[in-house]
Amino acid sequence: MSESSVFVETLKNFLRPIADHLDDENVTEIMINGPNDIWVEVSGKIQKTKAKFSDEDALRAAVNNIAQSVGRRINDDEPRLDARLPNGYRIHAVIPPCARNGTTVAIRKFSKVSVTFKDYVKWGAITVDAAQFLDVAMKLGKNILVSGGTGSGKTTLLGVLCSRIPSGQRIIVIEDSTELDVDYEHVVSFETKNPDEQGLGEVSIRDLLKSALRLRPDRIIVGEVRGSEALELIQAMNTGHKGCLGTVHANTAPDALIRLEALAQGGDGNISEKALRHQIASAIDLVVQISRYSDGSRRIHAIDEVRGFNTDGSYKVVSLYQMSRLRKSKDGHLTGQLEPSGELPQFMNEIEDNAIPFPRTKFQHRKVG
Repeated sequence: MSESSVFVETLKNFLRPIADHLDDENVTEIMINGPNDIWVEVSGKIQKTKAKFSDEDALRAAVNNIAQSVGRRINDDEPRLDARLPNGYRIHAVIPPCARNGTTVAIRKFSKVSVTFKDYVKWGAITVDAAQFLDVAMKLGKNILVSGGTGSGKTTLLGVLCSRIPSGQRIIVIEDSTELDVDYEHVVSFETKNPDEQGLGEVSIRDLLKSALRLRPDRIIVGEVRGSEALELIQAMNTGHKGCLGTVHANTAPDALIRLEALAQGGDGNISEKALRHQIASAIDLVVQISRYSDGSRRIHAIDEVRGFNTDGSYKVVSLYQMSRLRKSKDGHLTGQLEPSGELPQFMNEIEDNAIPFPRTKFQHRKVG
């Protein structure tokens, strides 16, 4: 039995009241709001369960055991636990008195099944043409920012994009905790390191990004841009590292660029605001917005191209594909799809010069009845 399998059995023993949900492949997240209030996410929908711990002490003991099993601790001095478990699950816990409902835990499970664009098309998350366009963008080495809210599927989409990188390249993947499942031949994976009990030994995404730039990468993938490492990523994109990817928390493409700007300002690059904004506009080619909708589905909401600045100084972002008007069907599902806006990408000539079979007609706006 593998180390991961042994840990799963140990985890289920610690968390016996929710063992069935840990086994259920349809459950993607388990949320414990105190010993008597437990919820799960299934197919994008949150449902309350009948599971309960006997009392607060039992739940607290379970969390303490999990923390110890991964070499961490959670106590009155350190009331928060954030860790990746050996089986790949991500756990975050907060204990009283900070957690007023009782010990609060979220366990995020990650699917071991590889997802492809064919799956996205089957699920209605993207159209064939839009998927082929993103495939073209990956082949041409365009820098892409995946934007979306929490739980919208950014990491899964990032993994799909990585799988479309042409062969023969060296990819370096940097994550806060390993979540990406990259199906590629030459991948180097880095993961951050938390400080020890004395506050020493921390290795941040920014530290790893600096190392990555010295390790001859063809493409750099940052699982989630959440700090001052944004500046190094932007500069890497502008200095010959084509086809870099990253995700950011934002609800629209312009918001994603503004957030990236704010994060990069936290760096010590001593760069002016004007220079930084021009670097961002030059670095990012496309922003892919993914959203989770009210029916629980996760879909590509828009594929936008960054084209410099508007006359008022705001980022000029033009939609190449955008979600049509969604209508709710009788079964509660939303119907609609990603449609071309009629705009051609600025790199259309590059597509044609490389004899890539993706004609201009693919971008023609078609009215949906």
